[in-house]
Amino acid sequence: MRQAIRERGRMRAILITGGGSGIGRATAQLFAARGWRIGLADIDADRLAATAALLPAGAAIYAMDVCDRNAWAAMLEDFARDGGFDVLFNNAGIAAGGPLAAMTGAAIDRVIAINLTAMIDGARLAYPYLKARSGSCLLNTASAAGIYGSPGLATYAATKCAVRGLTEALDAEWAPDGIKVRALMPGFIDTPLLDATLAGSNRSARDGVVAAGLEFTAVERVAEAAWAAVHGDRLLWPIGPTARRLAFAARWLPGRLRAKLRAGR
Repeated sequence: MRQAIRERGRMRAILITGGGSGIGRATAQLFAARGWRIGLADIDADRLAATAALLPAGAAIYAMDVCDRNAWAAMLEDFARDGGFDVLFNNAGIAAGGPLAAMTGAAIDRVIAINLTAMIDGARLAYPYLKARSGSCLLNTASAAGIYGSPGLATYAATKCAVRGLTEALDAEWAPDGIKVRALMPGFIDTPLLDATLAGSNRSARDGVVAAGLEFTAVERVAEAAWAAVHGDRLLWPIGPTARRLAFAARWLPGRLRAKLRAGR
């Protein structure tokens, strides 16, 4: 397998933000098992070390805040020293829910900073490294909330719709440079992100998903979609039943979807 993924004698490499758990960890495990060199970034150093310990050849690890542009620049330069890299998986993000009117300004700023501004910074700063590698890819984690905004997820949905727009814009902008840009749009994933407490409530985001009778999608399915996105030609990747139903309804039944969301069902 290692021989199959080498290009001109070099091993392919992926740098994953939010690599300490959830989608990031599952993706690192899958790509590592298929012979890729792995870089992991996360604000939680203990989780980073735990993910690296699961990989057959370990990983380069970076305990950093994706909101820190200087940390971004230093990480990209360091990881690229060992032969460059082929994929930046812009995956770090946080969940936030509850009525918009119940959210504090600080909470709104934090969601936008991590889920959107940091994604834009990562893309911009990674551009010269991706341009230098043939067949490179910027892979962004969006969400089913980026397909159609849902009540109780206004700020989160706004950031994920923006990530979708960023992906679409850069896919066209960077095509002449040979850089693919893709976005994963998973439904609900049972990861630590769902531990976040809903604004104006004592319930967690996970409690809200369960109460609504919605299903969780396994992180392993998202990792497989990440692999397919890096190697395929599709721009946006809805993952899981909720995401696929939402994509279908948004395209073919927008009036019915709008009425259902306004009715709270």
